[in-house]
Amino acid sequence: MMFSKKASLVTVSSLLKLCNGCCSRHVANCIKRCNTSRAICTSAERSDFHLSGGYQADDSLDYQQNRAGLYNQKASGSYGYKHASSNSSYKGTLEELDSFCRDGKVKEAIEVLQVLEKLHIHVDLQHCLQLMHICGKAKSLEEARVVHRHALQHLHPLPVTVSTNNRVLEMYFECGSLDDAINVFKSMPERDLTTWRTMIKQLTKNGFAEDSIDIFTQFKNMGLKPDGQMFIGVFGACSMLGDISEGMLHFESMSKDYGIVPTMAHYVSLVEMIASIGHLDEALEFIEKMPMEPSVEIWETLMNSCRVHGNTELGDRCAELVEKLDPSCLNEKAKAGLLLGEISEQNKSTINNHPKGLSRVHEFRTGDTSDPENDKIYTFLRGLREQMKEAGYIAETRYALHDIDQEDKEDVLLAHSERLAVAKGLFSSPARSTIRVMKNFLICPDCHTALKIISKIVGRELVIQAKRFHHFKNGLCSCNDCF
Repeated sequence: MMFSKKASLVTVSSLLKLCNGCCSRHVANCIKRCNTSRAICTSAERSDFHLSGGYQADDSLDYQQNRAGLYNQKASGSYGYKHASSNSSYKGTLEELDSFCRDGKVKEAIEVLQVLEKLHIHVDLQHCLQLMHICGKAKSLEEARVVHRHALQHLHPLPVTVSTNNRVLEMYFECGSLDDAINVFKSMPERDLTTWRTMIKQLTKNGFAEDSIDIFTQFKNMGLKPDGQMFIGVFGACSMLGDISEGMLHFESMSKDYGIVPTMAHYVSLVEMIASIGHLDEALEFIEKMPMEPSVEIWETLMNSCRVHGNTELGDRCAELVEKLDPSCLNEKAKAGLLLGEISEQNKSTINNHPKGLSRVHEFRTGDTSDPENDKIYTFLRGLREQMKEAGYIAETRYALHDIDQEDKEDVLLAHSERLAVAKGLFSSPARSTIRVMKNFLICPDCHTALKIISKIVGRELVIQAKRFHHFKNGLCSCNDCF
């Protein structure tokens, strides 16, 4: 089997699915081997992808299109989520459900939903959409599946619009589950511009920028016309790929082929695309040639890139323009040279692992010692560090911003919040399950390197949501180290 170009996630998934029941395992393995050099395979070749039984992941739904336009699954039950007990403290009223949705209390809202099911009280589409919103916002995957299951089982007599399916798609992407999201997309009986925009934007956010471009190409090949918002997602994908040439070709095509007049939002995306890979002078030249007066967002974008790439002189010039256009954009930390959007009281990470039963959430701050299993966490990380060094890990101690010796700097890096969260997840969750971490700060470059190696050592997928999602598996990250 010969390939002149690496296949995309969608292509690989489709080819592997075609192998089920009609081809030998050898053919499927050939498909995989031809793509092992790309991080994209970390999603297409998941350990829970069963070649003999179709796409039926242990933590994914098995979808079949039904007459309602949603998707039916062969499995029954609540996907590992504990049913509300008969002696629940909740009354099981729609008013109670509304209250928890308003307050963003996901666990309580889902328990009320299950009480309502037991009482055979109908929960309408609007309430389901509210639940989808809070599940996505809280990144609560297990709860999201409960809501989806409820919609599948109880809304089927109603006509379900493409907008409802888009909400399901968005919910799964926000929860970081590409498996569920792609299954939804592939099974949708009807798609609109929002569907395609969501795929392009969220695939990029999850690190699969090349697949975003493939989806956009597929969209155009179907004879469909993109809008201006979709091009912003395309520019974001090109930015992640570091492919300025392709991005500028799309920019030219936007007005030439589709008659779309560029807005300030397009120019902000293009400046970020050019500057994010260090082409700061080119970004400045592009700004100076803009047919409209640059906004404060333009200068903020260039300023942040300048500070990332160490061009303090140009960064300070941009900061002066930002302050002149909108002084409220710069606080004292930003004026001192910190990045906008990275200012936080404390660097913290939250581990959301969901073994059988209710979801459990643990929060960690850098250097945290408050967890009851604190000694176990640090002992585990120190032992893991030795294995990592044997695998080629070299600590990038410049990210330990303290005036201490080398060994102490390595200990500081060991105590970064994302590592503490991952360690907690590894020994408090079922074997082979995915570890999901939410982080309120950009991921540390040294931690990014460390987590790639950890994922290979422990044989687990680690999903870290920082500025965007990072899917670590088999020693690779979905972002292709562009972050």
